[in-house]
Amino acid sequence: MAGIAAAALLAGGAITYAVADGDPAGPAIPTADSADAGFARDMAVHHQQAVEMSYIVRDRTDDEEVRRLAYDISQTQANQRGMLLGWLDLWELPKVSADPPMTWMGMGDMASGEDGALMPGMATDSELKRLGTLNGRQAEVFYLQLMIDHHKGGIHMAEGCVEKCTVGVEERLARGMVEAQRSEIDLMTDMLKERGAKPRS
Repeated sequence: MAGIAAAALLAGGAITYAVADGDPAGPAIPTADSADAGFARDMAVHHQQAVEMSYIVRDRTDDEEVRRLAYDISQTQANQRGMLLGWLDLWELPKVSADPPMTWMGMGDMASGEDGALMPGMATDSELKRLGTLNGRQAEVFYLQLMIDHHKGGIHMAEGCVEKCTVGVEERLARGMVEAQRSEIDLMTDMLKERGAKPRS
């Protein structure tokens, strides 16, 4: 896991430089309603919740395996979130949109916002509050279940960018997210099994 996080950090600098220098694989400046901008905005929000959940669980358990995973996820996704928001700055595009989340994927009419869960896979406000009340094994299991759901939603969105994004480096970042999060889902599923539990779906 630490290797994945380190690779993401190294790739981040190269990707940010490439976008700033111009990307011949796609338009230099995407439009505000493009898939590139929509993915950057929505995934930044999605990632922020993963970071929040990871910080919560690090304070609720002494289990080194879970704490190490939470650290890796928080660092990797905070770094990627910074890249996504940085690209919006480079493109001089707004970081928020009046359109519903995932409009760029053709899913703007989906039900969203229920108890704070703005996009598929996101935990509700009630679930985040519950996570903050649990300790030890119960906190570990609930965190792993929430994060598996979160990753599944993130993979779906990243696959949308792989299909629709036109800026080459952003599409490559999305492809890397799909691969890394699938690997983490397998790891977290095994961690749940070790704790006598399984994913919620």
